Amino acid sequence: MPIQVLLNIFIAYLWMFLQDETNVLNFISGYFVGLIILFFMRRFFKKPYYLFTLAAVGKLFIIFIHELFTSSIMVMKHVLQPKLDVKPGIFKVETDLEGDLEITLLSLLICLTPGSVVMEISPDSKVMYIHGLNMPDSREAVIKSKTIFEKAIKDVTRK
Repeated sequence: MPIQVLLNIFIAYLWMFLQDETNVLNFISGYFVGLIILFFMRRFFKKPYYLFTLAAVGKLFIIFIHELFTSSIMVMKHVLQPKLDVKPGIFKVETDLEGDLEITLLSLLICLTPGSVVMEISPDSKVMYIHGLNMPDSREAVIKSKTIFEKAIKDVTRK
């Protein structure tokens, strides 16, 4: 991916210097010309086209912002209730992610679910032990979040 970005910037500079004037608009138009050229040359690169990877990162960021907003609302509901009714518990969740980066990212994103904290990860990184604040609801919410986050993480890290 870094080679594609550098090549695109090189094409943009080359385009800018071949024009009559060297200004920002010529650089931006050269950057878009570079995007088109790299799109047609993408089969010669080992890594996928970097614009697709950036789109996947943007999608993961939007999912993160949505979950952050949703969890903030749920925490406010728990805090503003006059009587706290919680049933804490520990449950396990299996994952098919691989590598330290993917597992760490998933465990950090799962902690957004209100009242859930990843306590431990098995040595083979396939099982996470999670503490939930309100047991039946927390488990369902974590499993729902896990499936959404796993797909988004795989789109970013694997291609």
